[in-house]
Amino acid sequence: MGAVKIWDAMEVAEEARENPNLSCDIQSSSLAVDHSLSLPHMTPRIIELCKDLFKKWSKLEDSCFSVETVSGGITNLLLKVSVKEESGNDESVTVRLYGPNTEYVIDRERELQAIKYLSAAGFGAKLLGVFGNGMVQSFINARTLIPSDMRKPKLSAEIAKQLRKFHEVVIPGSKEPQLWHDIFKFFEKASVIEFDDNEKQRMYKMISFKEVHDEIVELKELTGLLNAPVVFAHNDLLSGNIMVNDEEEKLYLIDFEYASYNYRGFDIGNHFNEYAGYDCDYSLCPNKDEQYYFFRHYLQPDKPLEVPDKDLEALYVESNTYMLASHLYWALWAIIQAKMSPIDFDYMGYFFLRYNEYKRQRENGFLLAQSYLSGSGSG
Repeated sequence: MGAVKIWDAMEVAEEARENPNLSCDIQSSSLAVDHSLSLPHMTPRIIELCKDLFKKWSKLEDSCFSVETVSGGITNLLLKVSVKEESGNDESVTVRLYGPNTEYVIDRERELQAIKYLSAAGFGAKLLGVFGNGMVQSFINARTLIPSDMRKPKLSAEIAKQLRKFHEVVIPGSKEPQLWHDIFKFFEKASVIEFDDNEKQRMYKMISFKEVHDEIVELKELTGLLNAPVVFAHNDLLSGNIMVNDEEEKLYLIDFEYASYNYRGFDIGNHFNEYAGYDCDYSLCPNKDEQYYFFRHYLQPDKPLEVPDKDLEALYVESNTYMLASHLYWALWAIIQAKMSPIDFDYMGYFFLRYNEYKRQRENGFLLAQSYLSGSGSG
């Protein structure tokens, strides 16, 4: 897969400090922490890292620190570090360790560039420091959603409103949508893998990459006719990347690893696919009424009931067509993860769950878009 340029934590922090538009003082450390260590063995390394990053903690005894696991996603490990400061204050930060080899599918430079601006716009946790294989952010006092939370009307409306604001953030640099660039990049990597594991290799051999390639080309052509607006998109809005503080009724969108300029319908359609959870129970995806409810709060957060029907229909077609692209994107991603990730997750099985669902939804999705396009005079 060729050499990959690992981003330089020092460089990123320096650049952030030099940018007058961003009110952030990002610390940096060249230390790295081994992702595979057990928590008791990892804890002294995390404490050493925090002391190295934050000078105000450098003289504290190790006993002033406690480290606990917040969540282990299927790419990252999130840790909460609580610190008893000399003043008697308790402070907490979140340490995020990148999964090994994730740079094959995640552009870390792009992510850190985005975080600085999103943080300034009030999204996610504040970036406090970067280190060899991760970052430190302010701790968010909230719970992570589970897939069934996303369909609750109150939360669905709030997610829609937040996503609308997210899509209005302007990030410097290229505004080119990344979807097809990323899908073709994943395809190139995924189509030339060889597995040492016999069972993975057997499953891999069942994939027709010619068929997958033809589907990508055809879907790219179809979605291009929809002229979907390009926005700065989250691209990975699953339940694990949404937090809520129930007492304060405050919702947070977090984790911008895949964020980039992209098609509006892809971000929304991908979110709808995530109602299914990692088990991929697609019967849980929102029906048309539930989608329309989301669209109303996305399009006109202040006057959701006044959204014209034609706007709802256009966004329905756009989102449901891009839901197909979301299946192809994560299916190809899973093949690369099956090769690269040490995390115990059935990525090859996940490829087939996503690709088979793509094939199940394909005909309806294409018909929906084609009939809409012929009716609106664009076809």
